[in-house]
Amino acid sequence: MLKTTTPTIEGREIAEYLDIVVGEAILGSNIFKDILGSIRDVVGGRSGAYEREMRNARETAFAEMEEYARKLGADAVVGVDIDYEVIGQSGSMMMMVSVSGTAVKLK
Repeated sequence: MLKTTTPTIEGREIAEYLDIVVGEAILGSNIFKDILGSIRDVVGGRSGAYEREMRNARETAFAEMEEYARKLGADAVVGVDIDYEVIGQSGSMMMMVSVSGTAVKLK
């Protein structure tokens, strides 16, 4: 399914706006990853564990949004917005990813 952050698709005409579609994912990060992330924050560098968790959450949220769009008969989702949020404190952190957009049918 075609997804774009823009409100239109160059070279394609939107025939019908179906509805707003949303996908959300909340993933917990276990204490070992939290400890590793804290160490990386102190000594510098990137935290591969956090990057993988964020990627998994984003992919899950996009898959959910696409599923809703397909159920509506959409060809594409335009105006896609991606939001990230971290909830909690070290040892009990949750990562949230929310994606939303407008499901459309193309001519």
